[in-house]
Amino acid sequence: MKVTHPGAITRRLALLGTGSILAAPAVAQQGFPNRAIRLIIPWTPGGTTDVVFRVLATAATRELGQNVVIENRSGAGGVLAAQFLASGQARPDGYTLAQSHMGTIRQPFMRRSLSYDPVNDITYIIRLSGYMLGMVVNSRSSWTDWASFVAHARANPDRLTHGSVGVGSDGHVVSHVVFERAGIKLQHVPFRGISEALLALHAGQIDCVGDGSGWAPGVEAGDFRLLNVWTEERSPRFPQAPTLKELGMDMAFTAPFGISGPKNMDPGIVRVLHDAFHKALLDPAHREIMRRYDLPLSYLNTADYTAFIREEALRERELVNRLGLIAE
Repeated sequence: MKVTHPGAITRRLALLGTGSILAAPAVAQQGFPNRAIRLIIPWTPGGTTDVVFRVLATAATRELGQNVVIENRSGAGGVLAAQFLASGQARPDGYTLAQSHMGTIRQPFMRRSLSYDPVNDITYIIRLSGYMLGMVVNSRSSWTDWASFVAHARANPDRLTHGSVGVGSDGHVVSHVVFERAGIKLQHVPFRGISEALLALHAGQIDCVGDGSGWAPGVEAGDFRLLNVWTEERSPRFPQAPTLKELGMDMAFTAPFGISGPKNMDPGIVRVLHDAFHKALLDPAHREIMRRYDLPLSYLNTADYTAFIREEALRERELVNRLGLIAE
């Protein structure tokens, strides 16, 4: 996870992505695909990821000529899909895929019960996009901006609560870094998905949520107040919300995600899937849903996505150790 000086890394990876060419694949199994493909989303139905991937699946269905069926497996900080891919239960035949995200890389370093290798036990097919993250509070609260929230938290250490989509998720870890730099301590409350976290925030059961832009409709409806965004620049959709850098924290974070499968997949099948999902990524309906949820285009091909994962695994291990984020 890059939380400081992300520009150089992003530019270097972008150059890699534009200059690399996928290695010549082996011949894919004849007739692939000849039945439906299962795409596991490790979050609850109705959240940002679920909504966006359903539009992507529809576009990919047209490209592949077979249904791409979404299956939700939420909980455990969003790693149930990665666990399943790495367990050997999913055959590497291209018919079982999953969303890969930063938590699937980070969690094995946090939880001793997770025995999979995030680099070598999963095939990374294509990187698609990333989340715009930020921190919201209930609009009925007294916190009108980040400064008032920080002042209250400093006066009441460990009394306020923040929700995320699970232990080890991007919202959990980056919020931890943000709070650390602001000199405040909050209690973390994990949920199975962003929709559950936002329901709790709306009901006044927790004090804030730091996570992806599933909160955006609630902000526009006046239910939530956006205190900051974690992008390099202000969001055109929410120009009133300052960036972390504007608030004195030299950091920015977007959480890239993509599609993966079990290890040892046939390179020809990987190529077929990559090409179909790349076209689906650029489909007008999918680009429109990306704009609706403020998701930037963050495409990397198979080779570059795999290289990115290897680099990020080293950074995530260091971050977990530095922050003492061992969950069990």
